[in-house]
Amino acid sequence: MTIRFKLIFSLLIFISFSTMAWADEAAVKKAVQEHFEGHKIDSLKKIPSLGLYEVVVGDELFYTDDKASYFFFGHVVDTKTRTSMTHERLQEIKAARRVPLDSLPLQSAIKIVKGDGKRQVAIFTDPNCPYCKQLEKELLNITNVTIYTLLYPVLNGSMELSKKIWCSDNQIKAWDDFMLRGIAPTGKDCETPLETLVNSGRENKVSGTPTLIFADGSIVGGMIPAAAIEEKLNSANDMNEKGKAKK
Repeated sequence: MTIRFKLIFSLLIFISFSTMAWADEAAVKKAVQEHFEGHKIDSLKKIPSLGLYEVVVGDELFYTDDKASYFFFGHVVDTKTRTSMTHERLQEIKAARRVPLDSLPLQSAIKIVKGDGKRQVAIFTDPNCPYCKQLEKELLNITNVTIYTLLYPVLNGSMELSKKIWCSDNQIKAWDDFMLRGIAPTGKDCETPLETLVNSGRENKVSGTPTLIFADGSIVGGMIPAAAIEEKLNSANDMNEKGKAKK
């Protein structure tokens, strides 16, 4: 960000803050929506300290005035703490996001049950993703779990590979052979749910692989070690059990 841009941005914020009479949030949201046809505005709220409205659309966070005449993109930094208020807010939004496990196409997953299978996790994964292969090695150390492997072929060459894995006589063996031992699958052509799985991933804002979704709907993107998986499985299971007890 150039010095000139910083000054202009600061001036716009100052002008907005000093002259704005807070508009109705619904009216502002409607005005913003006109610029994002086909996209859902996930949230819009006023930020009194800035004199602006915070808007969240998908993975994007930006700010606007009361008439949606201007959109301000970039990070707002607190000069006292030297921290990005925008980054902190994005982290809050990410941590709060939930995807109910039963809303996913689990019937189209490669289902692996270990032990009592009581704990559950769904994983959007790509066979050509190196971090996904690392995750599979970590999962070897996890017991008493049901793993729903959701093939999410988004990398080059992954669609054909995923088809062969899905069309194998033993899907679990074909998956483990390739991910853990580098043995190519030999499955023939068949009808697959891959299009459904890819659409589900996109609808649920899965932007990378692996992405893990636990029983409480919490989401973890990226490869995490077995100890962290255990912790998430236990906390998600406890949260789920408490939720059932309240009903």
